Amino acid sequence: MKTKPNQKKQDTVKDLSDKFARAKAFFLTDYKGLTHKELEDLRRKLKKVEADYVVVKNTLLKKGMEEKDKTLEPLYEHLKQSTAMLFAFGDEIEAVKILADFAKNATMPKVKAGFFSGSIASEADFKKLASLPSRNILLTTLLNRLNSPIQGFHYALSWNLQQFVTVLENVKNKKAN
Repeated sequence: MKTKPNQKKQDTVKDLSDKFARAKAFFLTDYKGLTHKELEDLRRKLKKVEADYVVVKNTLLKKGMEEKDKTLEPLYEHLKQSTAMLFAFGDEIEAVKILADFAKNATMPKVKAGFFSGSIASEADFKKLASLPSRNILLTTLLNRLNSPIQGFHYALSWNLQQFVTVLENVKNKKAN
């Protein structure tokens, strides 16, 4: 005979379903070995970029994923041992970078797998994302590259004009002597 889950577990699954629905990206991590202070420090850093780090039972995570999307089934195999979730609601890359930097310093958490840009992401994908430049740097680089041909054209036109003015000045100075 199956018993009905208690209200706290139902609320947790509902909260997880909401987070899965709102998240632009999420990653499963192994958090075993992190202290409470380290977890709180990580959560504080992630909150600044609209991300959340949640520690919850694997069975509840699975139920939350099932309610979100059936295409997340490949992630179920990673729901073993201690599991925590990184939910990125804002800039996904910034959240990934914060978790990667934290993992370098604390040697934890280890990323198992995740969901990014509409598909399942592996640990290798996470590392690639963490090595990308920030959004602001990418936008600045793009703007500079878009602006470069225009600046080159401007300098080419102004150089000819400057040369012409210099020649006229030289002619004027010669006639004045």
